[in-house]
Amino acid sequence: QVQLVESGGGLVQAGGSLRLSCTTSGILFSVYNVAWYRQAPGKQRELVARISNTGITNTAAFVKGRFTISRDNAKDTVYLQMNSLEPEDTALYYCKAVMRGYDYWGQGTQVTVSS
Repeated sequence: QVQLVESGGGLVQAGGSLRLSCTTSGILFSVYNVAWYRQAPGKQRELVARISNTGITNTAAFVKGRFTISRDNAKDTVYLQMNSLEPEDTALYYCKAVMRGYDYWGQGTQVTVSS
């Protein structure tokens, strides 16, 4: 059974930081490309950042250098370090693992940034 479990969300003031984690089980994590997405109320889900199975990273333009994605294959975990958070970053954050047409999603962790 494949599971992706996100954690680390919460309520933070603008300018603060959070570190999200997504721990996986049931897959050979090291061969998967993984990504973080987010969905704010009334908006479509959007890509935040992704990291390939070889460690190549990409981040969305709106991140503007504030977020960093990383992975620890020994722990089957992907991270999203978020700094300088803004109220516009408030959303449900999801992780996704993809490999050759197989894709799995977690249930999400809520991030709320107060002004």
